[in-house]
Amino acid sequence: MEENDIALKLNDHEHEIGSLKHRVKDIEAKQSEIGSLANSVNELAINMKYMLEEQKEQGNRLKKLETEPADNAKYYKRTIISCIISAVLGGLFSALMAIIIGGI
Repeated sequence: MEENDIALKLNDHEHEIGSLKHRVKDIEAKQSEIGSLANSVNELAINMKYMLEEQKEQGNRLKKLETEPADNAKYYKRTIISCIISAVLGGLFSALMAIIIGGI
């Protein structure tokens, strides 16, 4: 090989090395972007997990709010029936006592 051929090959190698360096820089930039994207996806998954837990808690609170009026209605119904029974029994007891006391 002559010096001229060696110089041309060295020049070709320098251009190829420069091209490879440029391509490696592009790959490093893209790898950084991929890492950033992976971190964003991880944060999104964590946030969705918390949102799911919050949604379950809200569902439980909503269910409690929906059943509360029915529970209150049952309570008031029992209270009214107890009052009516107490009034009737009290009236019967008073009438019985009036008969007993009046008969003496």
